[in-house]
Amino acid sequence: MPPIDAAPLVPPGLVSLGGGRWHFSVWAPAVERAWLHVLAPDRLVALERGPDGVHRAAIADLPAGARYRIRLAGADAELPDPASRHQPDGVDGPSSAFDPAATWSDAGFRAPPIEELVIYEAHIGTFTPRGTFDAAIERLDRLVDLGVNALEIMPVAEFPGGRNWGYDGVFPWAVQSTYGGPSGLARLVDACHARGLAVLLDVVYNHLGPEGACLARFGPYFSARHVTDWGAAFNFDGPHSDEVRRYFIESARYFARDLHVDGFRLDAIHAIVDTSALPFLAELTASLRELGRELGRPLAVIAECDRNDARVVAPWQRGGLGADAQWSDDFHHALHSVLTGERSGYYADFGELGHLARAIADGWVYAGEYSRVRSRRHGNSAATEPGRAFVVCTQNHDQVGNRARGDRLSETLSPAEQRLAAAVLLTMPYVPLLFMGQEVGERAPFQYFTSHRDPDLAEAVRRGRRAEFAAFGWRAEDIPDPQDAATFERSRLSPGSPDREGAALFELHRELLRLRRARPALARLDRERTAVTCPDEDLLLVQRWSEPGPAGGGDRALLVASFAREPREVALPRGRWRLAIDTDDPRWRGEPRGESGDDIGPRVRVAPRSALLLVAPGPQDP
Repeated sequence: MPPIDAAPLVPPGLVSLGGGRWHFSVWAPAVERAWLHVLAPDRLVALERGPDGVHRAAIADLPAGARYRIRLAGADAELPDPASRHQPDGVDGPSSAFDPAATWSDAGFRAPPIEELVIYEAHIGTFTPRGTFDAAIERLDRLVDLGVNALEIMPVAEFPGGRNWGYDGVFPWAVQSTYGGPSGLARLVDACHARGLAVLLDVVYNHLGPEGACLARFGPYFSARHVTDWGAAFNFDGPHSDEVRRYFIESARYFARDLHVDGFRLDAIHAIVDTSALPFLAELTASLRELGRELGRPLAVIAECDRNDARVVAPWQRGGLGADAQWSDDFHHALHSVLTGERSGYYADFGELGHLARAIADGWVYAGEYSRVRSRRHGNSAATEPGRAFVVCTQNHDQVGNRARGDRLSETLSPAEQRLAAAVLLTMPYVPLLFMGQEVGERAPFQYFTSHRDPDLAEAVRRGRRAEFAAFGWRAEDIPDPQDAATFERSRLSPGSPDREGAALFELHRELLRLRRARPALARLDRERTAVTCPDEDLLLVQRWSEPGPAGGGDRALLVASFAREPREVALPRGRWRLAIDTDDPRWRGEPRGESGDDIGPRVRVAPRSALLLVAPGPQDP
């Protein structure tokens, strides 16, 4: 663990001490005097400046929900609290005193270990017709029935307006008011825990949104030396960076400690520029790990990084950042390109079944090989990292929403191909992630939407989206206007029950997840007990086993995936096999095959664009 100084007893912002007593602090090192202005009844509280540039005060008789602003000497206007927990009137309104003391019912809940997670990613605003935390609670029983055990929520830091993916948040501590604020999030977390679902929160520590931010008015939160694709980078390695780091680390600790979330997905950590000997991300992961020990429950840290860098999940002692897992985009790109035939943009580096085989065997495809898209070598080896260190998917918010029309795989793939993709995803030795709706073949797009108030900014976003998609050959006129409310409305999940195809796809996902839990060969994410072969350019065989070996004695599972467009005969590895799942079975609205039961082989027929999951009969079978 990195040598972290003891965290201050009281985090920044307005912190309840109980009984109407509060502690307030704000870092403003260039300001000599500051006040907290309670708006009703009108009250001005002078803050005491410390040598560290932090202004503090103890405040009595302040009710929860009281509105307030901060007044800085020499400033032309009062400002919201940069560590505000609640902005009930939006990014420009006053902050609100939030007391996280709630009636929790989750005292006995512990999130599953990361190797057991099945993650379901959702955007609160489009997950339900009402687009709130409370409305999301109504969908949780369906997720439990499906077999997922973790809900990953796209960012909820307060952003301007009511329509946004969440990556334009400007108050990292505040919870989006139009979703239900921090109390709404607490109710959702408690409801998830009551059903055995962990909650992972997507957080953005690489930039702030372009509208409504006030951090720069308080101190040197931004770097004078580094920039990102979205603007100024945070100051994680320059003068005064200790307080900047503390601001974000304490924010994560607040969500884990006070709102009971079980872990975090860190957005685009490759955009965090930090040249210090002790990286901010290593300090963050170590602090969360220590907090997890204090709380008596694990806190997961999952990073998004496009560098194929195994150091993200390596321990700090080995020069790593210490994250528990990271997204493997290569798995998605390899499978997507094989299924769809797309070769533009970053898909130009993929397209062969061998790429998918390597992603399954090694965690990603590029581990130092030359990338045509990047015109350089890309990645390093992840050979020493366990399977639980990689999160894989066939769809997520980026890979759907960053297409010109936000079209899902259901718009491109046949039902048979969607079933094939599900079988590949859910039988791999990695942590699987489903994007909301894919389990029923959702047809509504997930498009990029915003509600910026500045017309010049809105136009700049439109131009930026068109330029970003030029490499894919997508036409500018096909790209929806992010500012149009209709873009947001189109992106909501379809109301009501799924059609027959969707219901069958749901049942297939449920059965795959049941088998994933029940079979030791599938449940244990052992890459060293996984063998991947491609008999030809259209066939993929993935054999997995538990101790003692692949030839027998333990549990065995075999995925036979055919990407061919005609039936194929496949020779099976030696041993007894029983058919567990045929994705072309009539149960999933496929075609009858007339083959079932034990003792399948030594050859088996596979329908076009389909998969068989075979298992070795054993004690766990009925």
